[in-house]
Amino acid sequence: MATLALSLTSLALLIWMGMLLFWGQFWRANQRLDPEHLVPLATWPQVAVVIPARNEAELIGVAVRSHLTQTYPSSLKVVLVDDQSTDGTAAVAREAATAVDRGDRLTILPGTAIPPGWTGKLWAMEQGFRYLAAQPTPPDYVLFTDADIEHDAASVQQLVTKAECDRLDLVSLMVQLRCESFWERLLIPAFIFFFQLLYPFPWVNNSQKQTAAAAGGCALIRFSALQRIDGLQAIRQALIDDCALGAAVKANGPIWLGLSTTIHSLRPYPDLHSIWTMITRSAYTQLNYSPWLLVGTVLGMLLVYLVAPLGVVLGLIWGDPALALTGLAGWLLMALAYWPTLRLYGGHPGLALALPVIALLYTLMTLDSARQHWAGQGGAWKGRVYSDMR
Repeated sequence: MATLALSLTSLALLIWMGMLLFWGQFWRANQRLDPEHLVPLATWPQVAVVIPARNEAELIGVAVRSHLTQTYPSSLKVVLVDDQSTDGTAAVAREAATAVDRGDRLTILPGTAIPPGWTGKLWAMEQGFRYLAAQPTPPDYVLFTDADIEHDAASVQQLVTKAECDRLDLVSLMVQLRCESFWERLLIPAFIFFFQLLYPFPWVNNSQKQTAAAAGGCALIRFSALQRIDGLQAIRQALIDDCALGAAVKANGPIWLGLSTTIHSLRPYPDLHSIWTMITRSAYTQLNYSPWLLVGTVLGMLLVYLVAPLGVVLGLIWGDPALALTGLAGWLLMALAYWPTLRLYGGHPGLALALPVIALLYTLMTLDSARQHWAGQGGAWKGRVYSDMR
């Protein structure tokens, strides 16, 4: 038994060494826009912001106001697609625009019923795209963002500068999620960390690599690139729509994905249940609804995250220094990998050592996501339930 434990702990250590050295430097958390190094443009392209919103009256006012008060030096208009809200979302958005004397820059489109084969958010985004495409002069860029995102005043200018200077078809930022409650501080930084592990940002940003992703909360797309992929048609069934959009755009042109500390999500996750619901909505979708991938993922999570600390405990109990030291080395490496992302969110260094427990919770969420899918309850959001649409 001791030999088996040492073998598994050694394997976990080797895996972490390999990921740190060869897996796209996913852990660095340094892919960010640097305003001090962005060159001012001679002419500024026209931008339209498209916000799909369904029952977002509580947050939409702040989001809309953050766009209408941008310092962007050229034309910037906001298109809110009201996805059949029942809580007065459109009225709140209109009031916010009037309050900052920018009512002429806000267009509210009443969303129509979802056609077969579409998810609600993507259909709302598609309606925004079709509206813009039908204008006499379509914008040069469209910024897809969420109804719960507050942008700092210079965000659009920085996004456009990055796209223009580097000739990118897509510039996307993983906005800073709220991290105030106990459960948010424990679990939210790890959510970003796991995303970086799945889609190493340096690989996403390398045109020679096939890895592609985007963050739906903030995705600036060159309008011609969006027309080239026929809007959102190609990904109309995707539940993980941001990564699907990133892949569709990268197939035809370069993209860039980074992290932001100045664009914030207003969505609160005050307790474990709210975070659990957020993760279970799409975790099994990420595994392509495959039971085999689910089994492999669970076993992989146990090996990569739990074997090392378990080796430390068993090594101390059994009086096996080799097992304890090997486990400790693996545990410290995973904490080292997690620290840059945790620091980005102002987390306490000690939380880096809690990554095995955090990973166990995410593993349980993934299992529950599969259970919900098998029960016909997967993909629930805003009163709608999406099953496997393939």
